[in-house]
Amino acid sequence: MLKVVIIGSGNVAHHLITVFEQSNSVQLVQAYARNAASLSNLLPASKITTNFNTILPADVYIISVTDDAIAEVAALLPFTNQLVVHTSGSVGLQQLNAKNRRGVFYPLQTFSKNKAVDFKQIPLCLESELEADYAILETLAKAVSDNVYAINSKQRQSLHVAAVFVNNFVNDLYRIGYDICNENNVPFDILRPLIHETANKVQVLQPKEAQTGPAKRNDVRTMEKHLAFLTDEKKKIIYTLLSQSIQNNNE
Repeated sequence: MLKVVIIGSGNVAHHLITVFEQSNSVQLVQAYARNAASLSNLLPASKITTNFNTILPADVYIISVTDDAIAEVAALLPFTNQLVVHTSGSVGLQQLNAKNRRGVFYPLQTFSKNKAVDFKQIPLCLESELEADYAILETLAKAVSDNVYAINSKQRQSLHVAAVFVNNFVNDLYRIGYDICNENNVPFDILRPLIHETANKVQVLQPKEAQTGPAKRNDVRTMEKHLAFLTDEKKKIIYTLLSQSIQNNNE
């Protein structure tokens, strides 16, 4: 059984702690947090440390902190020649301190502490310097997920950029749609089945094949009406840029 220590207390750390605690193939021996109270709802006090010098022995140490803090935390670890990985999509493997064996354990998903996820469905993107360490990470990943990929740092960077487009940017478009509905006394709930169907379509179709709407049809009259309706200049710019992108890719 693989022994794991989680270093961090943010959204990703919370979900990793939860899934490892539920696994019959992984032993979560400890979690580190600057403030023990941030993990007290997940673990007993005996499994939480706030001192790097009291971190227990493990097969894998997973640093799950903000991107800017990864290098600093890796440098503070008081041991050497251990397998230390981070969970970031945008930080290179080389950012980890070379005193330990380095790797990446990147779950490609959006996480919120209070929203449960089916970890079996989450893609886990793995990278390591040593082949033997990759085998360890693969065993760990397959204990909690059915979707495990060998992804190098450059590929992971491209995935992270793509994820910003399909997740963060799309969510902000939901926010714009919500605001438009709210400003005009229309229930946003009316749009939820459309959002659901759009997300479902790209499970079976390429995004270009799933595209519909006035820009795809080159329905200039409708697009002009929409732009005339919008009073916020920023929304007009977003509408125009996205319409042009759709048109350029459907010529």
